[in-house]
Parts: sequence; structure tokens; C-alpha cells
Amino acid sequence: MYDFILFDLDGTLTDSADGIVNSALHALGKRGIAVSDRSELYKFIGPPLMDSFMQFFGFTHEESVQAVVDYREYYANRGIWENTLYPGIPELLADLKAAGKTVIMATSKPEHFARQIADRLDIAKHFDLIAGSTMDETRTKKSDVITYALAQLNADGARAVMIGDRFYDVVGANALNIPCIGVTFGYGSEEELRTAGAAALAHNTADLHRLLLG
Repeated sequence: MYDFILFDLDGTLTDSADGIVNSALHALGKRGIAVSDRSELYKFIGPPLMDSFMQFFGFTHEESVQAVVDYREYYANRGIWENTLYPGIPELLADLKAAGKTVIMATSKPEHFARQIADRLDIAKHFDLIAGSTMDETRTKKSDVITYALAQLNADGARAVMIGDRFYDVVGANALNIPCIGVTFGYGSEEELRTAGAAALAHNTADLHRLLLG
């Protein structure tokens, strides 16, 4: 079994779509870009923001830098709280800690925001470390966040597993030879997770409990 359990945040621990979509709409609206279907912006959940603005809307690097500033203008004040835990997550985290596991949050969300969310939702107490990206966008790739998190705890990657809902989580973990369990209750499809190379799939927190604790 695994000793170091790394969790993504958005779409894995929490349903954060409203806050992320509303923040993206805020940034796009400042540029006169209208999006008729909110679900089109679910693709912002998971990847680094800079990449999303450039890939999905063709922004230049400089335009993306300012778009991220505008995104966070909304997110820091409102979007961060438009966020709820998935059923069973607090209980799963508590059981992992009780079993002696090292529990880590590894998210591409800025670490500052991740800590605020964990405190507000009363799950920070279950984590040995909360690791995220940097506000200056220098540590945003999932593989970089995982590497940073494991180094902070001097953890053995051979005994680690990543839990995430998007192919970014799977690819980032696999790049470090760490298996990833894909959760299908987030924002990535089962096909996306399988194609990326997920080691296993969990359709709910009960599945995660079985996979992680037997």
C-alpha cells in the first residue's frame, strides 16, 4: 500500500467550478469576450491559468499575465469561497491520518489560496503539507508541484500515489514514475483519465477508501 498520499484540490477534494468559472468570466468580460455556455470554461479547472488563457483563447504571454491578474481580482474576494467539499472527503482524510499515512495536498492552485480554502473548509488539520503553485507562475506544472511537495517532506516517491481528476494530474505523476488514481466525480472524463494512463479509477470516495486503505 502507499504511504504518501497526494491529493489534487479542484475537482478532487472540492467542487470548485463556480468560483473558477466566475473568475474566468470576470477576466474575459474585461476584454469583451462573452461565453454563452458556462460549462465551456470547465477546461480552466486543472491546468495553470497562464496556459489556459493562451491555449483556449489565443492570448499572448503578456495578455495572459494581465488576464491572470484580473482573474485573481475576482477569485481572491469571491471565487475562492464558491467552493464545497465532495461528500466523504473529511472522513477519508481522517481515516488516512489514523492509518499513519502522510497526507499531502499537491495543487496547481497558488499555495496561498489552497491554504485559505483548506482552513475555511476545516480540512487543513488532516494534511502534513499543503503544496501549490507560486503566485509568480514559476511552479505551476503538476510534476513540479509534486517534486516540491515530496522534497519538503523528504518523502520516497516509490511509496507515493497521486489522486486527481484531470489528465494533468496523471501525466504529472507518471512523469515522476508515481501512479495516479483518477477520480471520475471531478471535471475529467473516464476516457481522459484512462488515456492519460491512470493506474486505477475511483467513482466515489468509497472507492478511494478501498484503493488506499484496503
